[in-house]
Amino acid sequence: MNLSEDFLRSVNRQFLYYKTLGEKALEQLEPEQLFISLNDDTNSIATIIKHLHGNMLSRWTDFLTTDGEKEWRNRDGEFSDNTSTPLSVTEKKSEVLKQWNQGWECLFNTLNSLKPEDLSKIIYIRNEGHTVLEAINRQLAHYPYHVGQMVFYAKILKKSEWTSLSIPKNKSNDYNADKFSKDKSKKHFTGDELDKLK
Repeated sequence: MNLSEDFLRSVNRQFLYYKTLGEKALEQLEPEQLFISLNDDTNSIATIIKHLHGNMLSRWTDFLTTDGEKEWRNRDGEFSDNTSTPLSVTEKKSEVLKQWNQGWECLFNTLNSLKPEDLSKIIYIRNEGHTVLEAINRQLAHYPYHVGQMVFYAKILKKSEWTSLSIPKNKSNDYNADKFSKDKSKKHFTGDELDKLK
């Protein structure tokens, strides 16, 4: 496997890890908690997902051939509640999860279609040129930033009922002891972490 193939495989696993992390946070919440904002300057988890959805569809649709900021995207609308019909909390949660899945599906369909030789091609985001590799890294920084917000917000909302998604508090020594008790090996760090999140 060459370096470019290894890169594509690695970023695919990292995106999957953060998608799974977000889903494990969502699973711990009651439907109404998705729509709570702590104040006027914070976004609810539902709003963060709406923004991710808009960004993912815009960036990853026709990824190699059109600007990543599509004319049809309404970024400002991603941060407002513009539901035209009244929905129950359960129906609203269903819509949020549909957006979540649709965004990630668009990303993975495009990512899985890329070839190693595509990584050096130039694509544009708001008329600014990026290599495909740079554009992927840009999103690999952006999406975990928002997933981290979701996890932190969910943890605040759940309080003491929260189930840790990483090394539990005061368990680092146990975690490290387990890791160092095994033979050295080369594998992607997300392997064990994804297994733990299942």
